[in-house]
Amino acid sequence: MPNRLAREASPYLQQHAHNPVDWFPWGPEALAKAKAEDKPILLSIGYSACHWCHVMEKESFEDDAIARQMNDDFVSIKVDREERPDLDHIYQLVIQLMGRSGGWPLTVFLTPDQKPFFAGTYFPPTDRHGISGFPAVLRAIAGAYREKRADVELQAGEMTQAVSRVGEIEGKTARTAELGPDLLAKTSHKLFGRFDEQHGGFGTRPKFPNTMCFDVLLRRGFEENDDDAKSKVRLALAGMRGGGIWDHLGGGFHRYSTDERWLVPHFEKMLYDNALLMRLYADAFRAFGDEDYAATASDIGTYLLREMQSPRGGFYSAQDADSEGEEGKFFVWTEAEVREILQDDALAADVALRYYGITEHGNFESSGATVLAMNRPLSTVAAALDTPLPEVQDALTRGSVRLLAARERRPKPFRDEKILASWNGLAIAALADASLALGEVSLLAAAEKAFEYVEQALVSDGRVMRLAKGDIVKGPGFLDDHAFFAVAALDLYEATGNETRLATARRVADQMIARFWDEAGGGFFFTPSDGEKLITRSKDPFDQSIPSGGSLACLALLKLGAIADEKYNEPARRYLEQIAPRAIENPFGFGQTISVLDRLVRGSTDIVILAVAGDPGGAALHAAAMGAYVPNRNIVWADPNRAESMQAAPLLTADKPPGPRAVAYVCRDRTCSSPITTPEELTAHLRRVDSTEPVRP
Repeated sequence: MPNRLAREASPYLQQHAHNPVDWFPWGPEALAKAKAEDKPILLSIGYSACHWCHVMEKESFEDDAIARQMNDDFVSIKVDREERPDLDHIYQLVIQLMGRSGGWPLTVFLTPDQKPFFAGTYFPPTDRHGISGFPAVLRAIAGAYREKRADVELQAGEMTQAVSRVGEIEGKTARTAELGPDLLAKTSHKLFGRFDEQHGGFGTRPKFPNTMCFDVLLRRGFEENDDDAKSKVRLALAGMRGGGIWDHLGGGFHRYSTDERWLVPHFEKMLYDNALLMRLYADAFRAFGDEDYAATASDIGTYLLREMQSPRGGFYSAQDADSEGEEGKFFVWTEAEVREILQDDALAADVALRYYGITEHGNFESSGATVLAMNRPLSTVAAALDTPLPEVQDALTRGSVRLLAARERRPKPFRDEKILASWNGLAIAALADASLALGEVSLLAAAEKAFEYVEQALVSDGRVMRLAKGDIVKGPGFLDDHAFFAVAALDLYEATGNETRLATARRVADQMIARFWDEAGGGFFFTPSDGEKLITRSKDPFDQSIPSGGSLACLALLKLGAIADEKYNEPARRYLEQIAPRAIENPFGFGQTISVLDRLVRGSTDIVILAVAGDPGGAALHAAAMGAYVPNRNIVWADPNRAESMQAAPLLTADKPPGPRAVAYVCRDRTCSSPITTPEELTAHLRRVDSTEPVRP
C-alpha cells in the first residue's frame, strides 16, 4: 500500500511512496505526531536524480526489518531538497559542524521541536568500510533518546545555537574590504593555486565544472589582459568538452566527473549546470572567437529544448543518473553494440570506435562498457585510417546520429518534471544571453516561452513561488527564486528591448527587498519574512553549484540601479561591501560574488541603442552589442518614437538625441561616446573600452 508520499507533487517523494517506511512529508502532521508520541524525528533529505539516494532506498528503506525499526522508534520525514532548500541548508550545517562532509542523502535526527542532535549522509544496511550499518545507527539513536535524554537535549540545544551562530556569521561582517582595482588579480591568483594544470579545472577528484570561478578567470584574462588566466580557461573548457562529462551524442553536461580527467561522470544531468555552462561557453566564444565554444553552447541549447522543456514552456529540473536500476547504463557502450549498429558502414564504425575510445575492455568500472569521450583528435584518427579528414568527419557525424537514434530506443533515465522558478531563471537568462551571440533565434523564442509560463504560473505582483508540478504550485519562493528570475527578466530585456520585462524585474526586486533584506544586519535572508518559522532564519552567501541568492540579487539590483532607479544600488552596495572580505579570502566559494564585486569596482559599460521599431540598423547594432565580450554591460534598446520605451530606462536614455538613423552610445560613469552608427564601429569601441594592463597580486 502506498504511504502518504503518494499524495505529494515531488517526484522524489513519490519515488518513496511504496516503501514500507511510514513516511511523512515535512509539515504540521509529522511535527505534531513527534510531539504527541515523544519520538525523535528521522529527517531524510535527497533529490530525484541522486544516485546514492536510490542506493539507500533500495538497501534500507525497502527493507521490511529496517522499516519496522524506523516506524517503531521514529517519526520519519522525507524532504526533496529542491523543493525545500531552506531545510536542506539548515541541516547540512549540522553535519558540517560535526566535522564531516555534507551531501545527499542527508540523514538527520531531530528532537520533536526540530532541534538536531546527530547527522550523517549515506548509511549502508550493514557495517561496511568503517561506516556503521543503518540498523545499528537506529538502535543507538533510539536508545540514547530513551535512556540519555538529558544528554540528547543538551546536544540538540548546543547544535541549534551553533547553527544559528553560523547564520549570523554568514550574514554579518564586522569590517569592510578595501575594494580596488586589484580585485581580480588577488582572487585569480588564489584560484590559480587550486587549478589542475594537466587536465584543467580545480582540484582532483571528484571534479565539478565550477563555472563561476572560470568566469572570474575569463574576466581577469580579458579585462586585464592576463594570458595565464586565458590559457587556464581554455584548458578547462577543452577538457570538459572532450571528456565523458559531456554527452557526445545527445549534448548537455553531466553533473561532475568522478576522476580528475573529466572522463567518467556521475551521469545525472541538472538544469542549472547546463544553464551555467551554456552561458560560460557563449562568453568564451565572444572572448576567444573559437567556433568550438559556440558549437558547445548551441548543443547545450539543443539538448535543453529537446529533453528538458515542457510543452507549456517551463524547464524540468533534472535527469537521473540511473536507468534500469544501474548508474550510467543509458549512456555507455560496448564495442560489440557499436559494430552491430554500424555494421553496414565500416568507416563510421572504425571512426566512432577510435574517436570515442571504445574498446572491448571499456573504461566504466568492470562492465566492459565505455563512457564516450574524445579519445584522440579526429585528425589523428584520419591519419591512422589513411582517410581524408573531411571523409572522417562525415563518417563520425553519420555514426553519431545512428548511435543516438539507437540510444533513444533504450529505457530512458527518470526525468524530474518539477519546474523550479530559480533554475528556470538561470536557463532563461542563459538562452536569452546566448541567442544573439550564437545567431540562433530559436533559443530566444524558447527563453520567451519559458519566461511567459513561469511568470503566469508562479509570479504574482512580483512575488515568486517556488515550483510548479503539473497544475500544482508550491511556495512561497525563496531568495534565489526571486533573484534568479529578476536576472532572467533583465537578460530578456537586454535581448529584446521589451520594456515589460524590465517592469517585471523591478516588481520582483521590490518584493525581494521588502521580504528578504535584513535592514538591521545587512544582507539577505534565504527565506521570506512571512515564511515558515524554522529553528533559525538562515543566510547563505556561498556560490556553490548554483550562484547564491545574494550574489544574483545584487547583480539584479546594480543593473536596475544603472538603468531605471538609483535607489536599487544602496542595498547591493551595502551587502557587497560586507561580504567582500570573505569573498576575497575565499574566491572559490564566492565565484559569482567576485564577478558582481567586479561590476561594483569597475563600474558598468552601458550600451544605449536608439532605433525605431523594425529598423535593420538598430538590429545590427544590437547584435554587435550582444556579440561582444563585455562582462559588466547593461544594454538598453529603445524606440525614440515610443515614450514608454524611453521612460523604462530613464537613467540611460535621458539626453541621448536620436539620429536620422539608428545610433548607439557607449557610456562609462555617465560619460558617453559620440553617436555610433555602424556595428563595426561599435564592436571596435567595445573592444577598447574595458581593456587595461594586468594588475599583479
